[in-house]
Amino acid sequence: MDRDIQIIWDIEDDPQGNIQHIAEHDITVEEVEQVLLDPASQFASNRNPAGNKLTFGFTAAGRYLAVVWEHVGDDPLTVYPVTAYDAPEPRKRKAR
Repeated sequence: MDRDIQIIWDIEDDPQGNIQHIAEHDITVEEVEQVLLDPASQFASNRNPAGNKLTFGFTAAGRYLAVVWEHVGDDPLTVYPVTAYDAPEPRKRKAR
């Protein structure tokens, strides 16, 4: 991606932190970073009341994830991953 993104992680042993939250879904920090930093990942607007953002993408191992994150700041773009989970892969469009 070469996106200039900074990703904020809580301390690893914080039971309420984002690292523990993604681990509950059997997802690693590295997998979340792969999705967020990949230019091929797709950004989607999330209509939840918190206003979190949502990015879908593949990990290096081919796992398709949805990553929910908060926008923290700009220059560089700084994000705080809230959670991540396995998502169904998008359907391929049929050629007409």
